[in-house]
Amino acid sequence: MDGNRRWAKKRFMPAALGHAAGAKRVREIVQACAESGVAYLSLFAFSTENWKRPEDEVSSLMGLFMTYLQKEVDSMNANGVRLKILGDTSRFSEPLKVLIENAQQQTASNQGITLLVCANYGGRWDMLQAVKAWQAAHPGQQLDGLTEEALTPHLSTGDAPEVDLLIRTGGESRVSNFLLWQAAYAELFFTDDLWPDFGPQRLREAITWFGQRDRRFGSSAPL
Repeated sequence: MDGNRRWAKKRFMPAALGHAAGAKRVREIVQACAESGVAYLSLFAFSTENWKRPEDEVSSLMGLFMTYLQKEVDSMNANGVRLKILGDTSRFSEPLKVLIENAQQQTASNQGITLLVCANYGGRWDMLQAVKAWQAAHPGQQLDGLTEEALTPHLSTGDAPEVDLLIRTGGESRVSNFLLWQAAYAELFFTDDLWPDFGPQRLREAITWFGQRDRRFGSSAPL
């Protein structure tokens, strides 16, 4: 979800208001995905590298995250949204950790779309922690016994399918350490729209584009 700060700058607003506008866009996109039959939506909210940003901006983002969790849980339950937070939450404040745990528990039994919010997340971190988790689950075993199939359940997305379509807003053409393992065969859709301007119509265009892709997964014939 790239472009919040540039969206705010274009309007002579502080970055915090751009992030707030981006957060408001989330509900609309979640609803549009659910209506389009998307079963899993993953959002990159805060990367492991984002701690390098100015302290006041990081503080604002953490506060926005807490506000979102407090305000949106009832709406998620009403619309059947199951929320899961992916990432290393150890660096978050205790109040934020409590909100995360409560929100996940309250929505755990919902049967609609699953919303995966990546917070303090990095694809490299995910693979590293998965290897450590595998080793902890198989004490004494050598890494020679580790396979892709054995590692996958230990990723933060262990119970989710691999990424089919990866959308990046904001005019950037890179994946920036997002779900690197899971997106190995994802179709990549890049748009110049800044995240607060990325609406349901552009989402539908991306899904239509995805539907026209010839997905071979390394084979010689389309599947």
